[in-house]
Amino acid sequence: MIVGNRLSALLLLVTALWGLNMTVMKTIASYFDPSVMATERAAVAAGFLGLMLWRQRSTRRRTRMNGRQLATVFVCAVLMVYVNQILIAGGLVRTSATNASVAIALSPLVSSLMVAMLLRERLGWMRLAGVVLGFGGVLIVVLHSSGARLAHAGLGDAMVVASVVTFAIGGVLIQRLARETDALYTSAMIYACGTLMLALHTIALDVAPDLKAWFPGLWPLMLVLFSALIATAFGNLAWNHAIVKIGVARVSLWFYWVPVFGVGFAALLLGETLTISHGVGLLVVIVGTALGTYSRA
Repeated sequence: MIVGNRLSALLLLVTALWGLNMTVMKTIASYFDPSVMATERAAVAAGFLGLMLWRQRSTRRRTRMNGRQLATVFVCAVLMVYVNQILIAGGLVRTSATNASVAIALSPLVSSLMVAMLLRERLGWMRLAGVVLGFGGVLIVVLHSSGARLAHAGLGDAMVVASVVTFAIGGVLIQRLARETDALYTSAMIYACGTLMLALHTIALDVAPDLKAWFPGLWPLMLVLFSALIATAFGNLAWNHAIVKIGVARVSLWFYWVPVFGVGFAALLLGETLTISHGVGLLVVIVGTALGTYSRA
């Protein structure tokens, strides 16, 4: 069967928000140093998740973690927040939107390989076919966008690819951890630890010597709030919930929709032209996602 309708709708919403967030982050990067941007986004997300956790205290008992689980939280915080945020923020500043979209589209392939290596999960031919088709569909959509051009690979591309790898490894660890603990509690702890690391990193670099470096104006702060609250906090909480339900390898296939939505929002908001090739690419992405998330269970 295909993933349930509610879960599919949730994942589609998350990828739409992340597709829009790519444009938002490119805009934010023109106002902030990458380290400051990463710290502010993580701090707002951590505060939001902490507030949600506090509000549910009367209906759900706080989860107590053992030493192994706490160590996993720390590793996830390093990979999925600290290192990932620095890499994606710095990478988007140094590369083109086209290159970033193609690099991010590698996530399902990387996640499938990580699951096979770390969890010893067997990858069937349908999932592998879904990975290949999905990536092909993304290439069709992205490379036929107005003004799209694959620039020579450089440091920015390497940073975005590395961010994909860290997120995929963290997702595998989340798959184990979230089955033993409350997803909200786990996400809040991961972002709290990651935010502290990012803040210490930014202070050590001394890239924000005055208040203006942190608060350059109302508009960039509104963009930071959207990126942190909607795309990061809500998006990652929903993503972790889906990982618990169907596993990181199948969830990661929905990542193919991120650049597709990114192109769609560019057409909607920036007036870029859509062609028949975009429709073909979208169809291929749909087929690839359906194949990759199919289960006989």
